[in-house]
Amino acid sequence: MRFHLTPEQVAIQDAVRGTLAECWGMDQLHRFADGDEDFDPASWQALMALGIGALALPEDQGGAGLGLLDAALVCEVVGAACAPGPVIAQIVAAMAVAASPYPATRDLLGAIASGEKVVTFALGSDLVQCARAADLFLADDGAGGWQLIEAGDGVAIESQPSTDRSRPVSRVSFGTVEAHPLFAPGDPLIERLTQAALVLIAADSLGGAQHCTQLSVDYAKTREQFGQPIGRFQGLKHQLAQMALEVEPARALVWYAGYAWDAALDDAPRAAAQAKAHLGEVYTRTTRAAVAAHGGIGYTWEYGLNYWFRRSVLNRAWLGSPAQHRARAAELAGW
Repeated sequence: MRFHLTPEQVAIQDAVRGTLAECWGMDQLHRFADGDEDFDPASWQALMALGIGALALPEDQGGAGLGLLDAALVCEVVGAACAPGPVIAQIVAAMAVAASPYPATRDLLGAIASGEKVVTFALGSDLVQCARAADLFLADDGAGGWQLIEAGDGVAIESQPSTDRSRPVSRVSFGTVEAHPLFAPGDPLIERLTQAALVLIAADSLGGAQHCTQLSVDYAKTREQFGQPIGRFQGLKHQLAQMALEVEPARALVWYAGYAWDAALDDAPRAAAQAKAHLGEVYTRTTRAAVAAHGGIGYTWEYGLNYWFRRSVLNRAWLGSPAQHRARAAELAGW
């Protein structure tokens, strides 16, 4: 394993970062959070135009032939920008459809990979991100298998007050619906793709935690009290150093989990569980510390730190809490 990113991986992150800088700044985030929609078409189309939906697909299926680690690097930048849209679900759904044994389901791959059809997760909870904009829901079939459910009359969607203002949720229930089978109960790809989703959530959390740490450092360099930058005060120095000490080692944990998944290493399931558990807590602690480091302005809606804090709360609980995944990691280690 390389311990640094390749030039190609750096270029991928730079491309996503540059695209989001053009279409998703703080002004857009404020407008989106204050509005009634659960999806932003402009930023979604800009990201999908980069080929993110097909990033982890084999080249013979129209993809870039890259791996989960590369997808995690994309999600890291998406998390740093607090960008909207079910990016993680779209990536995992494309991987799932490409690997599905059902030919009729694989016919959906082109529309999913291009972002034409928006896919969101309806796994583990009836609270679903971006549900009103979704064309397809990746859901379990009630017997342990996976399926893709078409949006339509059989899908009941009720908007809910959302902790995460960047990815609003709705309560979703399914009646008589049109469904495309993905995997039968017991198929090992279900567990493997669940692990992939955990790694991508951890990567989103890593990006958000890094952003809040850097934002706090930059603020400490420019905000002055008693005639000097507040970054010179020892108490704040220690607080910022602690934030950095939590975030940087977590980066290796996420990157290794992505690498282990790509290489199908024996410890890949445990690495995914550890990454999801640890980053869920690092992200929430970092955003809390960032608000405190900013003082009064950190608590204001206008400054916007609340968006990352709220996103951290959802990421922490999404597809399982840190306690659940630590227990899973311990079980896999034979403890």
